[in-house]
Amino acid sequence: MTPATTAKVITLTIDDREVGAREDQTILQIARENGIRIPTLCFLEGLSPAGACRLCLVEIIGTGRVLPACTTYAAEGMKVRTTSEALEAHRRTVLELLFAEGNHVCAVCVSNGNCELQDLATKLGVDHITLPYLNPVHAVDASHPRFILDPNRCVLCARCVRVCDEIEGAHTWDIMGRGIDARIIADLNQPWGEAASCTSCGKCVQVCPTGALVEKGRAVAEMKKRHALPQLITRNKEHAS
Repeated sequence: MTPATTAKVITLTIDDREVGAREDQTILQIARENGIRIPTLCFLEGLSPAGACRLCLVEIIGTGRVLPACTTYAAEGMKVRTTSEALEAHRRTVLELLFAEGNHVCAVCVSNGNCELQDLATKLGVDHITLPYLNPVHAVDASHPRFILDPNRCVLCARCVRVCDEIEGAHTWDIMGRGIDARIIADLNQPWGEAASCTSCGKCVQVCPTGALVEKGRAVAEMKKRHALPQLITRNKEHAS
């Protein structure tokens, strides 16, 4: 039997506050343990970190670099700054890009009031968009008997991809294309209702931070989601029985 390895205990500074941690912890994990807020959108506890949204970028003092807190591991003596005028401006720009690249009309969205993108915009003071809207035209996929995919509201956080692969084990979802042409697809770009690998568990719907994946029959502001993975697993077992 292989003995368990013990991670080395280190000390680092976050926002001028000295904290202890393990060397196998990320900056985001350490910050959350110490009540330090770093905004995230693609991160979800229990799933592998993706570093996709870039909202959690922090400054590593003395290096001149900014790195994603969710995928950067701590080191002895590291000095981290989680908030500054430059970081806040960067985060607002990221949110503006997400709003400009999609069709996020909150007033008619079933996730209005229960949307992480909307919450972040409120917290970071994004009350208008200074960038030109792209106004993409993406067809809504309502082929599934229980759920709807609206790619117009997708922020490519890949939560659905990771929960379907890592928790459900189906790997129905993936991302096709690059840059502005990237989008979520089911199986090999099939209508969701025709995806043979889909178990209809609903985990992807529950972890989606916006109104991109929702349950059918929901009216405006009615779609409330449960992101806790243990709760999702229990709910899936009950549904299967």
